[in-house]
Amino acid sequence: MERDDSGGGGLFFRGLQNRSHEKTKLRTRKSTLYLSPQRSTGRCGDLLGENIYLVLFIIALRIFNCFLVQTSFVPDEYWQSLEVAHHMVFNYGYLTWEWTERLRGYTYPLIFASIYKILHLLGKDSVHLLIWIPRLAQALLSAIADLRLYSLMKQLENQQVAQWVFFCQLCSWFTWYCCTRTLTNTMETVLTIIALFYYPMEGSKSMNSVKYSSLVALAFIIRPTAVIPWIPLLFRHFWQEQRKLDLILHQFLPVGFVTLSLSLIIDRIFFGQDLGSFYGSHPWHWYFSQGFPAVLGTHLPFFIHGCFLAPKRYRIFLVTVLWTLLVYSMLSHKEFRFIYPVLPFCMVFCGYSLNNLKTWKKPALSFLFLSNTLLALYTGLVHQRGTLDVMTNIQELSYNNTSVSSASVLMMMPCHSTPYYSHVHYPLPMRFLQCPPDLTGKTDYLVEADMFYLNPLKWLYMEFQNDSSLPTHLIIFSVLEEEISPFLISNNYERTAVFFHTHFPESRTGSHIYVYERKLKGKLNQR
Repeated sequence: MERDDSGGGGLFFRGLQNRSHEKTKLRTRKSTLYLSPQRSTGRCGDLLGENIYLVLFIIALRIFNCFLVQTSFVPDEYWQSLEVAHHMVFNYGYLTWEWTERLRGYTYPLIFASIYKILHLLGKDSVHLLIWIPRLAQALLSAIADLRLYSLMKQLENQQVAQWVFFCQLCSWFTWYCCTRTLTNTMETVLTIIALFYYPMEGSKSMNSVKYSSLVALAFIIRPTAVIPWIPLLFRHFWQEQRKLDLILHQFLPVGFVTLSLSLIIDRIFFGQDLGSFYGSHPWHWYFSQGFPAVLGTHLPFFIHGCFLAPKRYRIFLVTVLWTLLVYSMLSHKEFRFIYPVLPFCMVFCGYSLNNLKTWKKPALSFLFLSNTLLALYTGLVHQRGTLDVMTNIQELSYNNTSVSSASVLMMMPCHSTPYYSHVHYPLPMRFLQCPPDLTGKTDYLVEADMFYLNPLKWLYMEFQNDSSLPTHLIIFSVLEEEISPFLISNNYERTAVFFHTHFPESRTGSHIYVYERKLKGKLNQR
């Protein structure tokens, strides 16, 4: 708000301006000419620093996103969050070996336990609300993260570049697929984006070391591997900071102490700490040859193109992506979701690519939108939906069956294939094939699931040697039906429901899920 003195103010005016510079600034700030529009915008037109209509649109989009994801991804989205929360609040359910061995932290499940407790106190703890409210809460947090990414890019560049980055973020099929799931990886990604908003980047107007380091610390508590993408960024901040000792003593150490103390208090109450799982293994190059290209999808060529166009200050983002891929490549257990937190960094380069396209921009936008939409809809509505649909059948068994007191369910599937009591909310006797790892070092150790699949028919006859111990309902994948058909026939089991699961069956995972119910002889004779 500098005054223009080129119109005849002369030396006298310039001298007066110099002597009363501060007063002039104060008087100018009080002027309604300068402040009224800003106040009006801040009070009526802005929310989270952005236009209120944009904010409402993103929230509505993520809620829509939430309801269009009706498939299962990995067991952890239930067994390391909702199942634990259900057990904490309602005092029944099942805790996996990580929790019974006190190897997990309760910080993330505590979020959903709080939601469950509020619903319980209000008398609104229906099974449908227990399933959808946590996911809607996660969708809201993801919407806030989307907005923070857009705001950051407006500060670092301009609105045009920010819009293309925002477009890439919103149409990413993998973001659509994951951002409303109750996964620690989803919360890790949300916290990473919001922390990046406060990270000291050249041109940023929102940098705040305490805020960003607090968010990184919280992400670390929720999932310790969350610190991996932040190692290059933290080193960069430390290297460029002139007052390094102040940064450590007055910001990093206090934040680390407070967050670690809170984590220890929570875990002391619920008796746990954190440890990553270690099921399965992949070759070292898996993330580069399969994982990363699959997660990026059709964004990949635009990401590569954008890496050559983006300014040098964004090299730290590229270093972060490559560093994370390299570190995770050294771990034997690999999953697509582990690299989800670096996806927003990739969107920055994709946005730069779109911003610099001229002739092919419209075809590129159409290609990105249509390809990602089709993939998002297929993975969200079709692929691996059977394990959730079958839980609806169990819910009906719990609430509509007059003989529910005698009902019981055995799930003969790969362990943790389905959710559990968080999706039934009734103390119905249920059992699944367990797979806790051997923590004693035995070389010939076999989990129950592996013992079953060695010889399913033999396992069934040995496990159920009298009729009284037989479950009333069996849930299996279609690939198992033929092998155990003698047991099903001899014990009067009849198929009562079929659910589609996937177009890509594997050795133990079939294309469909079958529900078998044991019919009493009297009922069979009546039929």
